[in-house]
Amino acid sequence: MIETLKKYNLSEDNWLEELAIKIFDDVAEITKDEKGVSRETYGEGETKAINYFITLAKEFGFHVEVDPAENVFFSLKPIKNTKYILTGSHLDSVPMGGNFDGLAGVTAGFLILIYILKNEINLNIPLKVLALRGEESAWYGRNYIGSKCIFGLLTDDDLNSKHRTQDKTLLTAMKECGVKIEKIRSSQCLIDKQNIEVFIELHIEQGPILVDRGWQAAIVTGIRGNNRHHNIICKGSAGHSGTIPRYLRKDSVFAAAELITRMDDHWNTIQQHGGDLVLTSGIFQTDSNHHAMSRIPGEVYFSFEARSQDNATLDALEALLKSECKTIERERGVRFHFDDVIKSHPAELDEGVIRKLLNASDSLNLPSASLPSGAGHDAAIFANSGIKTGMIFVRNDKGSHNPDETMEIKDFITGLSILKKFIINYKST
Repeated sequence: MIETLKKYNLSEDNWLEELAIKIFDDVAEITKDEKGVSRETYGEGETKAINYFITLAKEFGFHVEVDPAENVFFSLKPIKNTKYILTGSHLDSVPMGGNFDGLAGVTAGFLILIYILKNEINLNIPLKVLALRGEESAWYGRNYIGSKCIFGLLTDDDLNSKHRTQDKTLLTAMKECGVKIEKIRSSQCLIDKQNIEVFIELHIEQGPILVDRGWQAAIVTGIRGNNRHHNIICKGSAGHSGTIPRYLRKDSVFAAAELITRMDDHWNTIQQHGGDLVLTSGIFQTDSNHHAMSRIPGEVYFSFEARSQDNATLDALEALLKSECKTIERERGVRFHFDDVIKSHPAELDEGVIRKLLNASDSLNLPSASLPSGAGHDAAIFANSGIKTGMIFVRNDKGSHNPDETMEIKDFITGLSILKKFIINYKST
């Protein structure tokens, strides 16, 4: 193993940092796109990233295990019929996204394996590192695919979901990657849940809070769930913009805009009463084959997403959405048509794990920083499947899901240090 490290010409004092930079740069290079990186869910870029880590693992003599969903587990040696700590994240990205989303968590776990091996550390509980497939919903409208497979949660509806731009399904893509589909369709767990002592996911923060507060890293307290409508259609009546007065119009755009405004008012009210909620309508469009400056739009298509740490709030928002639609239909003479809502439940992270992570942070003379996650993560699937789960956020400037993700390596090393401290000192309770 020492010889393997030597071939990379790493310094003795900063080898972790230097190797981290090499891994990030290597994966960025092999998955680069016109802008940023593209690592498509069960596609070429994701597979290249997976194979990169498999090759690296073999160089260091690690044990490699590929499950029926093509998720990959790394460990110093085979771990059978015993409890273990599990850490990792996903390797896919959004189209032309940033390089660190997901990759940071896999890289952190991988580097800790090397650190343990190099320093001949005997852990109280052995460590596995997990590289997950298909966390991002950008490609097939479905998220947490790899982690859902692990717990037997992937449905036929998920498998039949269509690619964002191509005429193929998730099922086809998974088959092309070698996934054992019948095993996935059996809805059986791919692992023995009882053997996972704890799951920890290190991830870049995908918002501005750590940057705003000057924190390099923080411990996550919970993960928001979401209700998603990918395609709501508001149908009115098309007409000449100059000849139809307001009281005779059935304007789909004004109706949909009123709906969004009303939901924004509800959002404000819920927040004023201490509720946790964010709302987004990220897609809003008329038909380009028909729309015109002088034409009253007969149809508008839009998405609607609600996120909260509270299921009751999500359920209430869904009811409010439907209720406001009925009111607007009566007032404006339009009709709203809904697709099926896609639900991801909020996740409560384990309080004991949070305390241990905060203790690890304190022991490194870092601030006792904590915050909830507004974005979804594979950790939510683990937590909601009964696994003790925790998360570490690393500061990331310029947001996420864009080519400009900017994670400083010193911040990554800070997050990695918390994770390493937690793993090395971990004792089962």
